[in-house]
Amino acid sequence: MNTAISTAAPASQQLTSALLYLDGVSVSFDGFKAIRGLSLTIEPGEMRAIIGPNGAGKTTMMDIITGKTRPDTGTVLFAGSIDLTKLDEAAIANLGIGRKFQKPTVFDFHSIEDNILLALKANRSVGRTLFWKTANADARRIDEILGIIKLGDARERLAGSLSHGQKQWLEIGMLLAQDPKLLLVDEPAAGMTDGETAETAVLLKEIARDHSVIVVEHDMGFIRELGVKVTVLHEGSVLAEGPLDLVSANERVVEVYLGR
Repeated sequence: MNTAISTAAPASQQLTSALLYLDGVSVSFDGFKAIRGLSLTIEPGEMRAIIGPNGAGKTTMMDIITGKTRPDTGTVLFAGSIDLTKLDEAAIANLGIGRKFQKPTVFDFHSIEDNILLALKANRSVGRTLFWKTANADARRIDEILGIIKLGDARERLAGSLSHGQKQWLEIGMLLAQDPKLLLVDEPAAGMTDGETAETAVLLKEIARDHSVIVVEHDMGFIRELGVKVTVLHEGSVLAEGPLDLVSANERVVEVYLGR
């Protein structure tokens, strides 16, 4: 990677073709180095799986990308030139980076359709909110998202009545409603039935046709279903990278992660 990239360059100057570019990123907490010289690139339209043992730095990496944690050193660029280390969480979300945490968070006492409506990217000024009317374009977008997450037939059901897997799909739909360029999805298959896990793999592959997606996951079967490039983190840096079969055969990956 080119470590000569300057974060002080003007926003109009395209510094990399990657949608997300991390180079030499490090961060410590009370003397513990959670991320050590991490370098990673995600291309437009790419889906990438991130794996690694507990404490490998996966969550901290996502915290850095979304502005929750500011790195001590390194470069973090989005869309070619935007320095994410200079922005807060709200500004980064508005740029088009959406994050889904492991535990789904939906509005239990609202319908599935209303959950999507509430998440739609829109003008949230006081006047617009007080006199809100669902436009035809909004209605079409809601229908489209409900179709993608396979909940169109249940649109009037309360979100709280859904299974764990369906809540995961609904929250992914709520992320899509915000029109992100990059989705960060944390352990989407956790707690799912085998059928739900298979459906989730199909869902993410469909989403990846139009978005870049980073999936953090422990389920190797699920990652195999995704069929994407895999990055293995260990002690805050990249240990191995490539197709799942290749990284699974790596002796160090087996020693620190798969063999446990």
